[in-house]
This record gives sequence, structure tokens and C-alpha cells, in this order.
Amino acid sequence: MINRRHIRIKVMQSVYAVLQSKNDNIDKEEKFLYVSIDKMFDLYAILLQLLVEVKNMEKNNIKISKKKYLATKDELNPSSKFIDNQVFKILEESVSLAEYIEKNKINYWKLDTEYVDEIWKLTKDSSLYKNYIKAEDKSFQHDRDFVVALFKKVLAPNDKLADYFEDKNISWVDDIPFVNTWIVKSLGQLTEKGTFQLGNLYKDEDDKKFVSELFKKAILNHTTFEKEVADKTPNWDTDRIAEIDLILIKMAICEFLKFPSIPTRVTINEYIEIAKDYSTDRSSFFINGVLDKILKEFTTDDRINKIGRGLL
Repeated sequence: MINRRHIRIKVMQSVYAVLQSKNDNIDKEEKFLYVSIDKMFDLYAILLQLLVEVKNMEKNNIKISKKKYLATKDELNPSSKFIDNQVFKILEESVSLAEYIEKNKINYWKLDTEYVDEIWKLTKDSSLYKNYIKAEDKSFQHDRDFVVALFKKVLAPNDKLADYFEDKNISWVDDIPFVNTWIVKSLGQLTEKGTFQLGNLYKDEDDKKFVSELFKKAILNHTTFEKEVADKTPNWDTDRIAEIDLILIKMAICEFLKFPSIPTRVTINEYIEIAKDYSTDRSSFFINGVLDKILKEFTTDDRINKIGRGLL
């Protein structure tokens, strides 16, 4: 499920693209923004399916090994603990995951099996796998802990996989860390008697509307917001301010003035954190200082109109 911070990041990227291209077709850019967010769900499903495909590769390898003319004792009597893992079974039997993959024609691992092979080999060579196979614990929690650790230690940090996803969809570069966290959380919530449901991309309809409203209001008012920044930074030419910093400040001003239900402190904290990941080393301090000054003036001039207690 996408959170408000990642929504802000996606909007920031779209605002940057619009301002750079000087494209005034806002409706077209808004549709592209929504598609970019929807594609995160594809990545989520693809990574979950990869876990199942790695399990299936192990299963096929066991079958092949048993048929060898000079099969070893271990090959004739291999451990089935990995392929019998209860979490893999839940994912494989998930109707919603299977339907989503079929509906959206997500056939990555059937076409690019070398990446499944890559993860399978890394899994087999890992101490994590070897310790799991040796352990006598057959509980669901043991199985779940192993799959979570496998994802965190083998799949998530794999550079080849990251490069592969970047080639498939450039917007996934920024989405991968968020989706990885999302998957770890989803796996950790599985229960022994439960099933796996893909759920919803957005928490609620308000979050989905927030995408459009923040994007449009930030774009349509960006020249007005830029003047607000210029007035509060007399010693700075706006050309000297990093473009991402300027966009983040404008988006924060937009939330101050156009989103009465969002607390001002939440807005400031969110954009400071985004700046730490997407701008310069000093950007978070600069943005904090500018927004603090802007907020004080807006409050003094009675321009802040927040709904509810404690929203300032």
C-alpha cells in the first residue's frame, strides 16, 4: 500500500518533469503520474511471484537430480523442506496474486528465467538456506522468518535484479526500496491459517485524490509559490536554489495553503525527509529554514486555515 510520503515523491518527480519539459498538457501528465503509481503494484506482484518461481526451480532441480544415472545419496533423498515451505504455498495458492499476474500479462519469469536461476543459485549457496534446511523446526513462524530473511538478504540487495527492473521501467528505480519494504511487511503479516490477498494500492479514496490534487495545485500555482520563496530568500537568486529544493518548497507551500486537513508540521517533516534522499547534503537544513520562515509569516498574516485541533 502506497503511503503519503511516496505519493509526494511521485508527484515531485512529475512536477519536475513538467517544469523541465514546459509541457502544459496537465491532464496527460496526470494520467502518466497515475500509471507510474499503478506500475508499483506490478513490481510488488512480480517480486512476490519471483519467490514462488525460485521455489519451483528448486522443485524441478530435485526431479532432474533424482533421474541422474549416477545420482548421489543426497540427490536421491533430498530435503523437501524448502519446496514445502508454508509461505511459498500460501503465495502459490493466492487467487488474487494469480489473477493479477494473468490479467496484467506479467510473464517476466517465464521469459527471463536466468534471473530466477540467479536468485536460486544464490539462495542455495547462502548460509541462510543451509541453516534453514538443517533446522528441525517445522513451524509456520520458522518458515515465515526464513522467507522474510531470504527476501531481505538475497533478493532485495541483488544488483542484477535491480538493473533488470530499471531496464523494464525507469520509474521503478525509486520505487524498489519502497516496494521491498512493502513486501517484507506483507510477508511478516501472513498467518498459518490465512491466505494472501493483494489488497489495495491506496489506503483509501482520499489518498488517491491526494495524488491529483497535489500535482495539479502545485503546477497551477507554481509561479505564485515561487514568488513566495523569492520574498523569503532575498539573499538567494532562485536560479541558485537547487531545482528539487525549489519544487519541494513549492509543494510544501501548496500543502500549507491548499490542504486544510494536513498539519503544517507533518508537511515540513515530510519534505525535509524527502530532501535527504533526493537533493543535496544541505538541502534538508535549507528547506527547513525557508519553510519555517514562510510558515511564521503565513500564520502572522492569518493565511493558514487548518481544520481540526493541533493542525498548526
